[in-house]
Parts: sequence; C-alpha cells; structure tokens
Amino acid sequence: MSDVSSTIAPRTLDVRPILESGGEPFQAIMEAVQALEPGQGLRLFATFRPQPLFRVMANRGFDHEANEIEGGDWEVLFTPQQAVAPVETSVDAERPETWPDPSLHLDLSDLDPPEPMVRILSAAETLEPGEVLFAVLFREPLFLFPELTKRGHQWAGNFDETGSAYRILVRAGRAKG
Repeated sequence: MSDVSSTIAPRTLDVRPILESGGEPFQAIMEAVQALEPGQGLRLFATFRPQPLFRVMANRGFDHEANEIEGGDWEVLFTPQQAVAPVETSVDAERPETWPDPSLHLDLSDLDPPEPMVRILSAAETLEPGEVLFAVLFREPLFLFPELTKRGHQWAGNFDETGSAYRILVRAGRAKG
C-alpha cells in the first residue's frame, strides 16, 4: 500500500457537462493533463466508460482504474506509472535503435493540430530513403501514424519522462521502384 501522505492529491475534472451539451472533452482533458504536477494523477468524471482514452493516457505514462458510479456515469482515476512510457513503433519498423541519427529535427510542440502532422509529412517527403527525422509534439499524433505507414515510412515514438511532450522518429521509406 502506498504512503498517501507523500503523494499529491489528484486533480479532478468533470467532463459530464461538456458531454451532455454535445461537446468533445478531449482538449479539456489534455489541458488538465498538461497542468498536472510531476507525480500527480487525474480523477475524471464522464457519462460513459472512456475506453479510447485509456490507451492515450497509458502512452502518456498513466495507469487507470475505472468505476461505474450512480446514474451510469463513470469515475476514472489516472495515476502516473513509475516506469518510462514504452516506445511504440510502426509494424514494419526494423529495430529503431539501429537507425541512423536524425538528419532533421523539428520542434512542433507549440503548434495545434493538424499543423504538426502536415509539417512532419512534408518534411518526410524531402528525406532520402533511410534518413530519419526527429520531432517533438505536445500530444500523441494518433492521426499521423496511419498516414506515415500509408506513405511507406517507419516510425517510433513515446512520451518523455514527464508525459508532457511526445517524441517521434520517422524513417523515410525505401525508394519506390
């Protein structure tokens, strides 16, 4: 059992009003996550079990515990994992640790979607086959991954130790013959 006295109380976010008005709470959730102190968790209230959010938060270094509460609503406690976020890779990525050092570095952490995806895809098209670019973003680029794969590029990425920046390596695909 953990020593509660040495932990930071979780931040609470109730997205039920956003959902009930027909809104999309993802941005509010990510802003709350960005505002967390190191080691702080997030207590989320929603009108449904937010299953898609579990993977996003796991990739940011959080475990979850979901409980149905009165009225069919859900309370989810996201707590920081002690381990470093795992590196995710495209299916065809051949041992990213053996890739060459990046020839291009992009800091896209201050840009809102879809601009980071547009810039990464554009930059990847300028690389020679096998060359690598490195980019930093403020959130996981979920819509970028299938686009890179479709264009024949490999990728590997994860969140930094704080969970506040997503780092991605993109290796340009082989020349089409």
